[in-house]
Amino acid sequence: MDGDRLDRLNRATEHLDAPFAAVDLAAYDANAGDLLRRAGGRPIRLASKSIRCRALLERTLASDPGFQGTLAFTLSEALWLADHGLRDLVVAYPTTDREALRRLAAREDDAGIALMVDDVAQLDLIERAVADAGDGGPTRGGTSTAGGAPGVRRRGRRAEEAEPRPIRLCIEADAGWWPLGGRVRLGVRRSPLHTPAQVAAFARAIVARPRFRLVGLMAYEAQIAGVGDRPPGNPAMGLALRAMQRASARELAERRAAIVAAVEAVAPLELVNGGGTGSLELTAAEPAVTELAAGSGLYGPTLFDAYSRFTPLPAALFALPVVRRPGRNVATALGGGYVASGPAERSRLPRPVLPTGLRLDGREGAGEVQTPLIGRAADGLRIGDRVWFRHAKAGELCERFETLHLIEGDRVVESVPTYRGEGQCFL
Repeated sequence: MDGDRLDRLNRATEHLDAPFAAVDLAAYDANAGDLLRRAGGRPIRLASKSIRCRALLERTLASDPGFQGTLAFTLSEALWLADHGLRDLVVAYPTTDREALRRLAAREDDAGIALMVDDVAQLDLIERAVADAGDGGPTRGGTSTAGGAPGVRRRGRRAEEAEPRPIRLCIEADAGWWPLGGRVRLGVRRSPLHTPAQVAAFARAIVARPRFRLVGLMAYEAQIAGVGDRPPGNPAMGLALRAMQRASARELAERRAAIVAAVEAVAPLELVNGGGTGSLELTAAEPAVTELAAGSGLYGPTLFDAYSRFTPLPAALFALPVVRRPGRNVATALGGGYVASGPAERSRLPRPVLPTGLRLDGREGAGEVQTPLIGRAADGLRIGDRVWFRHAKAGELCERFETLHLIEGDRVVESVPTYRGEGQCFL
């Protein structure tokens, strides 16, 4: 099977000079169907940082009504996507980009962009930034409904002067698990808002400011969605991880429902977003969640090989050319140092997958300009042959390549630009 796939990929791309990146559309579409199946009918908001290719974002959103909206990673990216026609965009991380905030406030059409917040200081910064967008500056008090609905007029202003369009906001709550009375904290360091009371108090701070409109709530359970429960060669650790994730999921389901109820006592919510590719079926079972987030599962990077609940197909790959044969059982490829973000460990390195039987050199790893590959399979490689790799994560691969070549069967049916290929670098 691996030999057949290697032959097919090489035939499809024989006209291309490596290095290059490709997406096998059969695997990509199969992964999309699996995400929808695991979501159980709950809509999936596409995480753009995991795709970083506008053509594939648009293709996926148009492919099935189960994909609804985009979870962008910066405000500049969301504005750029909106300029190209995308709507219903939630910016997943807080922004301090004052120029982008001014552009958002000045837009005639806000494109349904919502900003992520979890701190009053962020509200202050947004108000100061949009004051320069020509709306007369930040204000406090006055009359407001639901955080400042469109068309409401402020007390003390000229009757004919309409309220500026409110900035849409989404609160992020901490989804980490704090067992033993908080003496142990599992999860990523994101929002400082953990309890229903903390989130509700922040919601009240938002709706007290007419410049804002609270529309959503998000909580990302990284300790479940982002941690593989089947670590290679360590079954005992896998048992411990699965037990932790089950306990965390039970606690979070109860606390998230309480948070949603507390916030909706302050203002109605349009969306409650949760989960990720690694936890779709678990998060979808929570009645309080209205939508899920996913994206990495479409490409099927190597970090998902450590999950027991699902197995995405490897859809996104990159090919490097063999440029040296320094010795027996060694072939050296050009480039390859495409290391994923996160803790500096072996799991973040790319992995050679085709032809089978190759591994990275433990002393050199994946290098900036060359990557030695070790194994008996190296003796079957000649100068100019290709080795196919998988990245450890998903969208980060697109920061290295300007083009993704889309493969159907044994031919390239389209070559589409990545964000980098369109001249965009958002982080």
